[in-house]
Amino acid sequence: MNRLFRPATLLGVSLTALLLACNKDEPFNTQIPEKNDQPTTSTVEGNVFEPALVAATDQRIGQLRVPTGFTIAKFADGLGKPRQLAVSESGNVYVTNREAGTVTRLRDTNADGVVDEKQVVATIKSVHGITIHSGTMYLVAIKEVFSAPINGDGSLGTLRQLIGDLPDAGQHPNRTIGFGPDGLMYLTVGSTCNACAEPNPEHATMLVANPDGSNRRIYASGLRNTIGFGWHPQTKELYGFDHGIDWLGDEQQQEELNLIKQGAFYGWPYIYGDGNYNPHPRPMGDTTYAQIRARTTVPTLGYTPHAAPLAMTFYTAPSSATAAFPADYQNDAFVTMRGSWNRTKPSGYNVVRVKFENGKPVRIDDFVTGFLVENNQSQFGRPVGIATLPDGSLIFTDDNNGVIYRVSYRK
Repeated sequence: MNRLFRPATLLGVSLTALLLACNKDEPFNTQIPEKNDQPTTSTVEGNVFEPALVAATDQRIGQLRVPTGFTIAKFADGLGKPRQLAVSESGNVYVTNREAGTVTRLRDTNADGVVDEKQVVATIKSVHGITIHSGTMYLVAIKEVFSAPINGDGSLGTLRQLIGDLPDAGQHPNRTIGFGPDGLMYLTVGSTCNACAEPNPEHATMLVANPDGSNRRIYASGLRNTIGFGWHPQTKELYGFDHGIDWLGDEQQQEELNLIKQGAFYGWPYIYGDGNYNPHPRPMGDTTYAQIRARTTVPTLGYTPHAAPLAMTFYTAPSSATAAFPADYQNDAFVTMRGSWNRTKPSGYNVVRVKFENGKPVRIDDFVTGFLVENNQSQFGRPVGIATLPDGSLIFTDDNNGVIYRVSYRK
């Protein structure tokens, strides 16, 4: 049996780095001065383990776990490496494939819960982020943003380039895009590295621009790689899930759910969690960790380290929809966790629900689990994009086996 897609490797990593006070969230054996006029010492243990990829057979899919009353099944397959999703009001599903550079339209023409029509509607190198706003599709690749009108048959009109000079990719090339309640375009730009001082101020940020791409500016910074984001339907507040720093050990850094505000700084690469000092890099010049921590906005909630959040959607389907979820799910967020590699025991490989009460997130619960099999040695799904269909069901992509799954509720 093929147990591992790549050999499991345990790496002991010694980092020279940082911190003043010790707590359970910090790397162990740590001495971190405020400035670099004293030596910094931190020892952490980094682990690499990536479960083997196995096929998404009917038997394995039948073992996926969802809450009582819900069902999960294949919505589409044979899609290569599908990433992000957008759904039109008429029910057309659009999915990007960064590796192939395509945008594909999917249709379930007979409403049986299975796609029976596929059509490539755009070809853009490295296309990843996708959204629909005011009848227009917006797409983002590494450095470019495009728009195109959506025709009556679901195809796209002529692509128009709005932006062509987003920052270089580096380690995190997966740009995403959305439109806020203010009608402005929001773009995520990840860092080029695990942890470093970026020369380009637009790296590790969320950007905002006019719908035509003009007046681009930094909305929030210190965000290592916030791919999934969205606005709470009632409060209109912006939330995003940021990827934690690697190589701080199995239990650090947690993935961070942040309330993202204009002008706020979220700590990367110097501060993580509730104010911990990152062992490397140290602040430059006379700046101290304490000064950076004082202006850092800490997370609203944390989630298991290295789980890799990839997309977020708030649930707002009307109760009259045929597959609508119970009322308790209204205005909660669903987030895909693609899964870890920098951890002894795998985390992620699931879809979670962020429970909101009175407009504020209070906890994170499992929603779809079971993609890890064979005692966590193998996996058959790494969730990426997520969206809601007009009938109230939830769909999400798996970019390993080329599947889109549909979760519906039995009324």
